[in-house]
Amino acid sequence: MARPGLTLTLAASAALLGVIGCSGMSGESNAQTAARGTPQRAAPAPAQPPLQPVVPPELPAPQSPSDFAARDASYPFYMPMQGLRRPANRFFVKCDASQAAGREVYQGNDAASLYGRAEGGWDFVYEARDRMGRPCVYPFAPSLPNIVGSTNGTQYIFRSSIPGERVTFRTGSEWAALPMRALEMQQNRIHFEMRDIELDFPGAIQPMGAVHLETYGGAPPGLFTAVVRRSKIFGGKNAIFAPSGETMLYIEDSEIAGNVGTNADQEHSTYINGTLVSHFRNVRWQGQQGWSNVASGHQLKDKAYLRIYENVTVSNAPGRGSPSAMPLIDASSFGFTWANNLRIERMPMPQEPREGLVDLRSEILYGNPQHYPWPVIARPDWQMPPAALGVLDRVYLSVFFNTDVRSFRSEPYVFALRPWGRGFEPGTATIVGEGFTTRSEQRVVSLAFGTRGTFAKVYSADGWTYVNPRLSDEALWVADRDAFIRHALGLIGR
Repeated sequence: MARPGLTLTLAASAALLGVIGCSGMSGESNAQTAARGTPQRAAPAPAQPPLQPVVPPELPAPQSPSDFAARDASYPFYMPMQGLRRPANRFFVKCDASQAAGREVYQGNDAASLYGRAEGGWDFVYEARDRMGRPCVYPFAPSLPNIVGSTNGTQYIFRSSIPGERVTFRTGSEWAALPMRALEMQQNRIHFEMRDIELDFPGAIQPMGAVHLETYGGAPPGLFTAVVRRSKIFGGKNAIFAPSGETMLYIEDSEIAGNVGTNADQEHSTYINGTLVSHFRNVRWQGQQGWSNVASGHQLKDKAYLRIYENVTVSNAPGRGSPSAMPLIDASSFGFTWANNLRIERMPMPQEPREGLVDLRSEILYGNPQHYPWPVIARPDWQMPPAALGVLDRVYLSVFFNTDVRSFRSEPYVFALRPWGRGFEPGTATIVGEGFTTRSEQRVVSLAFGTRGTFAKVYSADGWTYVNPRLSDEALWVADRDAFIRHALGLIGR
């Protein structure tokens, strides 16, 4: 849901439709206009419509709390939920008494009785309405006990007492956050969930994230899953921050409304480091804090191994300060991306716009090397065959269906697939030598189908990129969302 007053202004008279055609290494093909007076050739055969994605049918929209509760019991098919146990600690937080006290006031069990330490997981339920029947606004950030003891199979849940009705936490504290701290993951299975929660932390300049998923590292078969439903998040250096690790993140029906950190060039609306999966469905990003004299950060910086974007809108509509001039999505060229109905909105900013809207970059390895089935630097043992569309199952792959671009200008291109390097700086994850490798050494392909909006070209001139290619029957699996996910995770035994 867009924030009031942040309607995107578009220069409709300058709108250009992205060219539809097949693109190899040299860019899109362009229809030629016949000069007046020249003989007319027979009309060409109608262009084949762009390939469309294969996705499971939409479930009916929930209409009642019981409908929402039933929806909440479903999870992505690749997310193993067996083996989790019921939280050992359940707390019900009352609305009016908490508002009066300026802190959580409990009905029944009190978290203070744990002496600040919880074992076996927890389930925090927040009363959804005050005595007048209005949505409850808690004038503080959630206060949580420390996690102790064995964490294997534990769950940590934050939810409204009425499924589908959002409660709000609002405070100007510079330390406000909802942190999930399970620092020693090892091979444990841990689950986090937040449902029907709004975090409104306009002063929270200190925490790494308004939602900070502090679950570092881990080793297979250990896994941390985090699910966010029907929520709105604003505040922190990054509204959401997830460090590298054995993490799967799923967010649906939510708004990421921006960050408030003070290092505007290095902080983002969302920063997802080298995790396993980031899967977003019906989510809007905006509000990246920008400065008038700094290009600023990204709305979505996403370095997950597998990225799934469904009905996602990413806008540089500002929160504090000016709109960011950076590409709106900053992702890795290695790994896998599957997107359908991605909408990108760009409005004018004081800085010169950085070219590209979705930047698939290659200069840093963010994730555990075990997350990647093949090298992420150019190696002599790989040469891309001339028919790159025939080896889509053996390369890092991004596929974008039905991307819609709405910009204040005609963007030079939408997607950039950056070249790889030849090695790492000693002792670091920084890749060097980009631009000194040949195209045949790049083990990465990007496909785009049905891109439309205000731009001149779909792709920059880099890399193995194709626009509306005609695929063989053996390659049509790339259009099937679930087949694409199974392929990507299957390569690393997940």
